Amino acid sequence: MLKLRSNPTEKLTAMKCSVTISLVPEVRGGPFVFWDDLPGSIKQAAELGFDAIEIFPPGPEAVDVENVRRLLKEYKLALAAMGTGAGWVKHKLSLTSADATIRERATGFIRSIIDTAGALGAPAIIGSMQGRWGEGVSKETAVSYLKEALNTLGEHARKYGVPLLYEHLNRYETNLFNTVADTVAFLKTLSTDNVKILADLFHMNIEEIDIADALRAGQGHIGHVHFVDSNRKPAGLGHMNYQPIAAALREIGYDRYLSAEAFAYPDPLSAAKQTIATFRKFFG
Repeated sequence: MLKLRSNPTEKLTAMKCSVTISLVPEVRGGPFVFWDDLPGSIKQAAELGFDAIEIFPPGPEAVDVENVRRLLKEYKLALAAMGTGAGWVKHKLSLTSADATIRERATGFIRSIIDTAGALGAPAIIGSMQGRWGEGVSKETAVSYLKEALNTLGEHARKYGVPLLYEHLNRYETNLFNTVADTVAFLKTLSTDNVKILADLFHMNIEEIDIADALRAGQGHIGHVHFVDSNRKPAGLGHMNYQPIAAALREIGYDRYLSAEAFAYPDPLSAAKQTIATFRKFFG
């Protein structure tokens, strides 16, 4: 019997699941599923049924592009995205620093990650490196610094045929943009159209009135989703309601990755298994 959709406007959209691998010792214990062993983590991700991996490197020098390309081909995986957070964690680089030298170094670091990820067909993520206003930098000035950087870096990413991903964080991590609506309004002021939103369900659980409605408001602007529960544990181990989230993503035609940026709770393998099971239940 043909099963009819409850919502006739909902599109049948195939989303894909990715899992994070951190290579940054300074963030040990943070919200990443696999750690350190890139070849072993890639193998395990493939065996569990993930479509892709997301790498968080300490810098471009930590990623052997040809070796990663070979591993991804061998295990039939893609690279979903690559993070730039180590630029802040290791080097305290920020795109909105009052120091022009730091801003320039921050832009250079992100550009190098764009080059590395782009060579593997994947976008780079700007999250913690966006910084915040205060400490001698007004909000207007900080936003102007961020706008200048995103315009430049967004166009640089275009050379590889990928977008640049901008992640709006919760209020405890940045005071720039915290909601999808505010981020969409900001992106519309850019001169480039090659910057997309990374919608992280953990941050959205803190800031949005309704996560599903917020995703609908981001239609056409969302390029990546961090798939995690309300407590930053793997999906299914908190109080997140995924059914309306899945419906909203299908409705807006989202067909890219839901990537597990979650604590390795209670251990990496269990966290990965929990993630893929929840993904298949609601999104598969």
